[in-house]
Amino acid sequence: MARQAKQKLGHELIPWRLYVVVGFVLLLFCSLVARAAYIQIIEPDKLRHESDMRTLRTTSNQVQRGLITDRNGDMLAVSVPVRAVWADPKHAYDQDAFKDMRRWQALADVLQEPVDELVNKVKNNPKKRFVYLKRQVTSAVADYIEQLKIGGIYLKSESRRYYPAGEIAAQLIGITNIDDVGIEGIENTYNTWLTGTPSKQKVRKSRDGSVVERLDIVQEGESSNDLVLSIDQRIQQLAYRELKRATEVYQATSGSVVVIDVSTGEVLAMVNTPSYNPNARDNLQPHRMRNRALTDTFEPGSTIKPFVVAAALDAGTVKVNELISTSPGWMRIGGRQVRDSNNYGDMTLAKILVKSSNVGISKLSLSMPVEQLLGTYQSMGLGNYSGINLTGESAGLIHNRHRWSDFERATLSFGYGFTATPLQIARMYATLGSGGVLYPVSILKLKQPPKGEQVISNKVAHEVMQMLVGVTETGGTGTKAHIDGYPVAGKSGTSRKAVAGGYGDDYVALFAGVAPVHKPRLAISVVINEPKGDKYYGGDVAGPAFAKIMSGALQMLNVEPISEQEAVHLATARGAQNDVIK
Repeated sequence: MARQAKQKLGHELIPWRLYVVVGFVLLLFCSLVARAAYIQIIEPDKLRHESDMRTLRTTSNQVQRGLITDRNGDMLAVSVPVRAVWADPKHAYDQDAFKDMRRWQALADVLQEPVDELVNKVKNNPKKRFVYLKRQVTSAVADYIEQLKIGGIYLKSESRRYYPAGEIAAQLIGITNIDDVGIEGIENTYNTWLTGTPSKQKVRKSRDGSVVERLDIVQEGESSNDLVLSIDQRIQQLAYRELKRATEVYQATSGSVVVIDVSTGEVLAMVNTPSYNPNARDNLQPHRMRNRALTDTFEPGSTIKPFVVAAALDAGTVKVNELISTSPGWMRIGGRQVRDSNNYGDMTLAKILVKSSNVGISKLSLSMPVEQLLGTYQSMGLGNYSGINLTGESAGLIHNRHRWSDFERATLSFGYGFTATPLQIARMYATLGSGGVLYPVSILKLKQPPKGEQVISNKVAHEVMQMLVGVTETGGTGTKAHIDGYPVAGKSGTSRKAVAGGYGDDYVALFAGVAPVHKPRLAISVVINEPKGDKYYGGDVAGPAFAKIMSGALQMLNVEPISEQEAVHLATARGAQNDVIK
């Protein structure tokens, strides 16, 4: 009986243990089901967010900056592909990247950086996820870095601006910064136009960084735009070469040349010295980067005299063939004296310009209201912006006074008491060449000629052009600007630079003109600032550069020299003037 009781008790213990185990399993299963239900139904967003944080990324494509070309398609600015070297310090530590310092030494050597500085950039903040090591490295350097296989060191694509014209067009084109944003010149003015917008897309990536699913477009991209300038690179190069030669020969501080198409107002060349190499960014000097042709102002001297004659003819205070007495070669105005180099006696308007008579031009100025003279200056662009729309352009300065003394009115006629830019002077002469029509200046190539404004009569503009031909012929002040086969209507100018309390010993030498006179095509202004030595007159210093630039440019544009018949016609029209001059 005792043995049977023990066997029965043992059999009863087993089911009890089984129930405990089964109950525990059921409880665990129910807990898992409840947890799964809680996660899936009640709080799914948190886990989805955490999952997305690990796998969702926004990618963007790279958009190259637009090209800048001259009017004939020659490249002036182009973006070339380069790479940026960057590091993920956290990955570098996770992958034990510092165990082999030979690779870091090789990296430092190819990047031309001290190895200690390079390593410290990564080591100093082990939790940081991004730091640049070097921007804009070449493809060859990038390929070498990839072969080093240093943990946490990566490459990404970017672009670098390259300027094929170099220093020839440096101030005009300008430069971009390391992030490809325009900071000077045309690059700055048209930065928005040249810069595209990258498209952004949401994707899902695997642990190794591969795209496994493209989900949505976050931002539609916009392609960059190219820019076609009015510049003719051939003429730009010619102008820069001759300007650089002139500033070196006369040891001048600086110089500028502007070439304008008479019939459209397009700028075919705009150059300055000293210049700089935009492809070498080390030690950039602000004074070399300034586009002096539109930022620097000066008193234009005798180059303004043809427009005094035009104002007097327009006002009707003088006739074309009228004689002006300049004896005895000087005159006293308000206690001050105005002088000529010689006593020229009675002079025609043409001779006043050919001999650059201060006395004669002062009498013309005093013969009309000062408002008439200033109105002519302003209507031809002085004191106003040219329409070129480039950053830094100066409007020059013309004083607006209620009362002008007679001497001040006289000085206005031979280019003192107000300031202008080389661009404005070229534009004024282009207006003469276009028959008195003032066009807005354009640095962009135009599809069709713009509508100009008639600011002086066609007849007056033509008469003044005829008068100016003698300036570059025997007896004139600009004989070194003479061009065989292409008659020039031009004027030299020399102005002393103002200093505190008066005028100093430095000069500005100028020559501006239009050619060919019978069929005007180009207007050019040449400004040489502070020439050194015995020669400082505009005809001697700026005249030869003008002749070489104008002659070469007309030939590049296939402008035919004057024919015998046209030469006879031009000589006949000027016959009376030449007789008096002789």
